[in-house]
Amino acid sequence: MMTFLRNLVTEDVWLKLFSFVLAVLTWFTVNSMANQKETLGIGALSLAPREQRVLAHLPVLVLSSAEDVRSFRVNPKEVEVTVQGDPKIIKDLQSRDVRVSVDITGIQAAQDLRKRIEIATPAGVSYVRVEPQEVQVIFPSKD
Repeated sequence: MMTFLRNLVTEDVWLKLFSFVLAVLTWFTVNSMANQKETLGIGALSLAPREQRVLAHLPVLVLSSAEDVRSFRVNPKEVEVTVQGDPKIIKDLQSRDVRVSVDITGIQAAQDLRKRIEIATPAGVSYVRVEPQEVQVIFPSKD
């Protein structure tokens, strides 16, 4: 038993010393980053975009198959989209850069159909919220 304990301490001393030094350096790095985070605030170290912008009155496009020639309508026709991203990108963002659509491919007919709105944004921009989240799809009457 004594031999085991002696070997536990004396074998691979350099490897154990290296591991200890590495652990101490890791602890100091994490500790200093935690202190820096408290000093700067959470937003300063965050990789998340910093600026939001509301784009109002964006028209809703209805996507249907090419063979479907009916004229669908949606209610409401326009929505409000909140986007976020880098301030420089958000500043230059135009309403036409954000696409709002409703996909009704494969739907032949329905009453009181509500579909979720899909948002496509350019690179570096993400959408936060869309109001309303759904639109009512109105099918043309068959006369």
